[in-house]
Amino acid sequence: MATFNDPQAIKEQVQQYRAKAATSKVRNVKFTSVSGEPVDMLYTPEEVNEINYLADIGFPGEFPYTRGIHHTGYRGKMWTMRQFAGFGTPEDTNQRFKYLLEHGQTGLSTAFDLPTLMGRDADDPLSEGEVGICGVAISSLADMEILFKGIPLDQVTTSMTINAPAAMILAFYIAVAEEQGVKSNKLRGTIQNDILKEYIAQKEWIYPPTPSMRIITDMCNYCSKELPQFNPISVSGYHIREAGSTAVQELAFTLADGFAYIEAGIASGMDVDEFAPRISYFFNSHLDFFEEIAKYRAARRIYAKRMRYKYGAKNPKSWTLRFHTQTAGCTLTAQQPENNIVRTAIQALAGVLGGTQSLHTNSMDETLALPSDKAVKIALRTQQIIADETGVANVIDPIGGSYYVEALSNKDSFNERSLKQHTATRMNWTKKKRS
Repeated sequence: MATFNDPQAIKEQVQQYRAKAATSKVRNVKFTSVSGEPVDMLYTPEEVNEINYLADIGFPGEFPYTRGIHHTGYRGKMWTMRQFAGFGTPEDTNQRFKYLLEHGQTGLSTAFDLPTLMGRDADDPLSEGEVGICGVAISSLADMEILFKGIPLDQVTTSMTINAPAAMILAFYIAVAEEQGVKSNKLRGTIQNDILKEYIAQKEWIYPPTPSMRIITDMCNYCSKELPQFNPISVSGYHIREAGSTAVQELAFTLADGFAYIEAGIASGMDVDEFAPRISYFFNSHLDFFEEIAKYRAARRIYAKRMRYKYGAKNPKSWTLRFHTQTAGCTLTAQQPENNIVRTAIQALAGVLGGTQSLHTNSMDETLALPSDKAVKIALRTQQIIADETGVANVIDPIGGSYYVEALSNKDSFNERSLKQHTATRMNWTKKKRS
């Protein structure tokens, strides 16, 4: 009698099933992932029989971290609910920050306007028409003081999405903390400071690559000593995905950028274990539910193996890929904006099931204008419902073991061998730009 683990019996039954399915009618559509990858009708033990559980999957909090970077998952600590906010004047954004904190947000995420992102003051002639439009306008330390007025910086984590002028903004933030009586070593949060993706995706850069990389490595060195709880880089795939990449390209180019920062830090004389534990990552969560979950799981495994075996990191914290997730802005529609609530909920759930450390959920109306109070509250409540009412946070990697997800996580497009071509191309491009 065949048993569940009888490979030959399973193989025979799979062949019989596929023969029957081949004669059945199916819809006349192309069955692929959002990224265009072909998807089989059914996944069985046949697709995962070559996976080495201990080497490729393992346990949460254990190398290679496929199932998550913490032993207790969300039972130990819930993900940080961090809504991106910033518009108008520092006073306006300060009010929105306090509104979000009052409604249960657990971390701040700061959006800056285009002049600030480009290192220009609000009264610069080139800033006309852009001040406070897509983020908060910060031109001075005084503006930064207003932005965080009444918000104890030792009690919140703050993310700041800015790149070329990141050193100035971080200096402002440290100065505001000092005025509050908060020591630098107590500050927690992240500054994006990922200039490499600006050259290919967002285009908000000021300096050429070589001096930009020097600034970033200097910041990593400084933060490792003076701000040990602060992430000096958030390597961002989000903007690459929003610019039109596939999930595989997002993952490959993001990891390539991250490895470029690692190599630059080592070349500057730092030990990899001095700065690597504080490098974080930022990924998109698109609409292909299973592809996104597989992307996060594959990312952790690839990163852990590269950090340990290629760069010689000894500290397990250097092996762990910590990441923030934001739902996909490019999937939102101006028409029937209420449907965006559903899209965002599905994308947020994928991020959670993929093991994200923090999460931003888009508001339903932000394709039309800055999010309204009602819309941003619904976006935050979406996270809270997932956390408190669905049960998904009770079990670590609850979707792990799915034949489909495990096969997708180990698929050629998401494994180290296939990604080498993408990462090599990206890193060669980076080196040419720096030379």
